[in-house]
Amino acid sequence: MATTSPGSHSQSPGTPAGSTSGSTSGSASGSTSTSRHHEDQDRIVAEREQQRRDEYGGFNWGADFFGWLVAVAVAVLLTGIVAAVAAAIGSQLSVTQNAAQRAAGEIGIGTAIALLVVLMIGYFAGGYVAGRMSRYDGGRQGVGVWIIGLLVTIVVAVIGAVFGSQYDPLQQVDLPNLPVPTDAATTGGLIALAAVLVGTLIAAFFGGKLGNRYHQKVDRVGA
Repeated sequence: MATTSPGSHSQSPGTPAGSTSGSTSGSASGSTSTSRHHEDQDRIVAEREQQRRDEYGGFNWGADFFGWLVAVAVAVLLTGIVAAVAAAIGSQLSVTQNAAQRAAGEIGIGTAIALLVVLMIGYFAGGYVAGRMSRYDGGRQGVGVWIIGLLVTIVVAVIGAVFGSQYDPLQQVDLPNLPVPTDAATTGGLIALAAVLVGTLIAAFFGGKLGNRYHQKVDRVGA
């Protein structure tokens, strides 16, 4: 009569010893290697993206210049629309200052509000274009558009002050621009100047951020 000694365990025929533990350890090893592979891929992608940002990030002055051209074009278009609407309703509203107002450093409330709105919309559009044209740093491209506009305004104002208003192209074509006083400065004129400077800067910055979102959407699709 066969007896089973205490402590002995039965094993199914044909089942190799240690097969269960081997399959478990093999599965864990495979998942670990897969996880490490994904981590390496993510690290490589992040390093390449950082290299591209280092190479092409920062101000893109070419895109910023074309963004400034768009800002001027939109401002001119809106100025014409405002003038047409004002003429249709018999209003004397104007987006630009006349020579006497500029010399005295004065600006009307209606003119100041219209000028601020027109320039903010123009610089928002210019910042959007610059941000859309650039791969990185959309907000910075919007600031670049604003800097170019400010520099052009300063240069033109200096030329007009030195050589006369007949050499001021912004006045010759009646473009909307910063209310910079030529002879005197009043409190209202300075407040309007500060409001236009800050307003256009904010508009250009957020326009650039919005334009740059296009590239971010493309990156999310390809991720």
